[in-house]
Amino acid sequence: MEAKILTLIVGILLFAADNAGAHNITRILAAHPTLSTFNHYLTLTHLAAEINRRRTITVCVVNNDAMAELLDKHYTLPTIKNILSLHIFADYFGAKKLHQVSKGSTTTSSLFQATGEAAGTSGYVNITDMKGGKVGFSPVDSDSAHPVATFVKSVQESPYDLAVIQISRILSSPEAEAPTAGPGELNVTTIMAKQGCKDFSDLIIEQGVAETFSQSLQGGLTIFCPSGETLKDFMPKFKKLSADNKTSLLLFHGVPIYNSLGMLKSSNGLLNTLATEGARKYDFTVQTDGDVVKLETKVVTATITGTLIDEDPLAVFKINKVLQPTELFKAAPAPKAAKSAFEDDSADAPSSNDDDDDSTSADSTSDGGVTLLRRWVFTVLFTPVFVTLLVSF
Repeated sequence: MEAKILTLIVGILLFAADNAGAHNITRILAAHPTLSTFNHYLTLTHLAAEINRRRTITVCVVNNDAMAELLDKHYTLPTIKNILSLHIFADYFGAKKLHQVSKGSTTTSSLFQATGEAAGTSGYVNITDMKGGKVGFSPVDSDSAHPVATFVKSVQESPYDLAVIQISRILSSPEAEAPTAGPGELNVTTIMAKQGCKDFSDLIIEQGVAETFSQSLQGGLTIFCPSGETLKDFMPKFKKLSADNKTSLLLFHGVPIYNSLGMLKSSNGLLNTLATEGARKYDFTVQTDGDVVKLETKVVTATITGTLIDEDPLAVFKINKVLQPTELFKAAPAPKAAKSAFEDDSADAPSSNDDDDDSTSADSTSDGGVTLLRRWVFTVLFTPVFVTLLVSF
């Protein structure tokens, strides 16, 4: 009996190990030589990492001939990234679903829309069921009156999670093909100002550190930009800092390497910043909680709320709090030990700490981990394979 139980446990662990890893689009397409060019450019533009980190997604691939037509136009790599982003849908569309589209037509959001690169609704794609069992695809702002491409075949499907399908031609649009500035032409503060981080951008310019950010761009740069409202609430604290400390605080929001959102999610740990200097570490910890990326400084915990730009070598993310380093601010108090049954309830009286909301982040992360664990156990135990195994015992 013990041997049977051990066998069952081993089986569960093997099943979990097999299903714990996310899909790998590079590995999937590597088995199809005719799709090798598309696969190569997914890696080159960092879109592969973005696909791999998402749970529900559809990738519309094209063969090498179709990719050759695209490359013959000599677009810059950032523009090619925008065009290929139109081929990645933030929803599941397997072959069966494509041929059973509600009301014969639907519109879905692409990664081009999700990253914020598309203006208005130009990152959406129309999917239409056509005569003869065909399925057509066309960006909403396409110049063509007819579908730009049609469904060819399913490459690989994992129902409701991942669909890799082949379509006949490249999906493109005037917005996606619009010239995109190269790294050397990017003005970091101008980008932030245009995308809703004008207050932080102005502060960088006023404090005279814009040049430091610009000089870091060639080697790769990631910036975490507090929203205007967040910065406004923080200004009383900021004004009390010395000139040098104000500079350090602003530089603390820049990391001297490029990190896409997918890279941040897959590489939790400490990050040095532009303010790091010798013993003055000025670092913070990246921590993923499901699809949420948090930045922990021991003083506050900020959350990434949006992407302003993500084009190697520059990534700018919007965050909901100003990052406060321990070199300049007092660390949040450690969580209190669990109260014994003999302790007075009065010990639980709330304290008057302005940053109490930040000190709860560790507990929130812990609760999220427990929730995910419960969900995993429920999923595994009620998978038909293991129900059958349990019955056999």
